[in-house]
Amino acid sequence: MQKRHFNLSSAIKGNPWLMILIAYMITSILWSDIPYISFKRLIKDMAAVVMAFMVATESEPRQAIQCILRRIIYIHIPFSLLLIKYYPHLGVEFARWSGGRMWIGVAQQKNSFGQLCLIAFFYLLWALYKKYQESDSPAIKYKTYTDIFLLLLTAWLLKGPGNSYSATSIISLAAGIICYCGLLLMKKLNIRLGVMAWMMLIAFIIIYGTAAPFMGGLSFESLFSEIGRDVTLTGRTEVWKNLIVTAMQHPLLGHGFGGFWTTEAREQYNISGSHNGYLSVLLHLGFVGLILVSLFILDSCRKAFRNLTNDYYWGSLWICYLFMFMINNITETSLGSFSTILMAIILFITVSYNSYNLDTIKP
Repeated sequence: MQKRHFNLSSAIKGNPWLMILIAYMITSILWSDIPYISFKRLIKDMAAVVMAFMVATESEPRQAIQCILRRIIYIHIPFSLLLIKYYPHLGVEFARWSGGRMWIGVAQQKNSFGQLCLIAFFYLLWALYKKYQESDSPAIKYKTYTDIFLLLLTAWLLKGPGNSYSATSIISLAAGIICYCGLLLMKKLNIRLGVMAWMMLIAFIIIYGTAAPFMGGLSFESLFSEIGRDVTLTGRTEVWKNLIVTAMQHPLLGHGFGGFWTTEAREQYNISGSHNGYLSVLLHLGFVGLILVSLFILDSCRKAFRNLTNDYYWGSLWICYLFMFMINNITETSLGSFSTILMAIILFITVSYNSYNLDTIKP
């Protein structure tokens, strides 16, 4: 970092809510029941933060992030197909109760694989449309054919075998595509929403995602019936009901970063995750932590809106990833850790924003 002329004071000034959140996460280890394990989990998370600032020191951070995304896609998607087809003992798992086959590819479980496909599909779709709007060359056309092939392959992998697909990732992807189409239409019609409108939309998703476990569901029974899921969201409502009781034992500060999911907790609840990112933050960091995470996300939304003025396509990608990320966390967990792939992408894009020198642009 020193060789790259990393400026700590500028990083703190440009990302105040991120720094406050990190400081709180470090402090929360003090009241964790497993402080040593919490510390190790925090070190793992901080690796993603360090890498984000490393990318921000690149001369072209946006190109660096796109390079990272392409390498993730070009390696993980074909390799997942290889594992699923020829090494099923590594790329396929079976549902605990139904015994149905589920594709996991290079991921640890089905929903993580769904998130990988979500990220890959949307980025490839965005890149192809962006190329369509720009002049082509033979080299770019060759890359275009590769992107089209990987886009189709990702769609096939996201579909999964039979009914064993990640419904959350599919719904999140559909929402992201609708959001992107809306942004393109607004650009064509020269319509521009204010920054407060975008921030209110993200804030609404945060509030709804937080309230969903307390309400006992999402109130979208018909939607989930249409996509082949039961109204309990594959047992999530029962999990939420049990975890809320535990979360409310330490509502303000939580159980400390990484301090809740012990071996005993996994055995007690017969599950290793809360299946709701907002509830996960409550369990570990309490309402204080949830507020800080929300402020970081809203700050990212504000920066994404500013980026629309300088680079509309990049700003649109940022907003759509943010939108899909928040929706995905209503029934999956990736909000409480920087090391999850969805959170890492938001972190990388947000931290790199200050390298664009766009602070003079006003919404």
